[in-house]
Amino acid sequence: MIPATDITALILAGGRGSRMGGVDKGLQNFNGIPLALHTLTRLQISGGVGQIMINANRNLAAYESFGVPVWPDGLADYPGPLAGFLTGLERCETPYLLTVPCDTPLLPLDLAQRLATALAAEEADIAMAAAPEAGQDGHMQVRKQPVFCLLNVHLLESLVRFTQGGGRKIDAWTALHKTAVVPFDAPGDNPQAFFNTNTLAELQQLESRST
Repeated sequence: MIPATDITALILAGGRGSRMGGVDKGLQNFNGIPLALHTLTRLQISGGVGQIMINANRNLAAYESFGVPVWPDGLADYPGPLAGFLTGLERCETPYLLTVPCDTPLLPLDLAQRLATALAAEEADIAMAAAPEAGQDGHMQVRKQPVFCLLNVHLLESLVRFTQGGGRKIDAWTALHKTAVVPFDAPGDNPQAFFNTNTLAELQQLESRST
């Protein structure tokens, strides 16, 4: 088993927020509280991680007010979530890094524990969540959620090489390593847990569902 003290969580809040009109997504309110603060609070109450930090590229003082370390991307021009992964691995002082996006305020409280259990059981380098999503045909399918990953910190060198070579897609990088895929589709799992709010309309929709 991997103890919680060996895991640092990284909240990914460094994107452009393009589909929200360029606003800083992590600072948009969900039930009156910024999305990133919702995510931070769920990670804190879960007991599944020992430390938490935030990856953000603007409004740093606002994020710092949440009381955890805040680190901007080392790569320029908002290159995507892998830049956040890279920043997290560079700053992580524990053996494992858990990555979560800032726009999924209902993430499972047992996320870290279940990913850690699978990582250890399968002797993998990465554990990635998977969750039910409606496909184009309307049928529900369990799909990978690549921004929800538990990473062994020894992957830093691999990610440096990948990004320096121009790589930007999470799936392309994780495919290079042994990955345990962990489905969150058990009867007690919240089907909204991995719903990410890409637009203000989706944020309002999730608010109405969760009240």
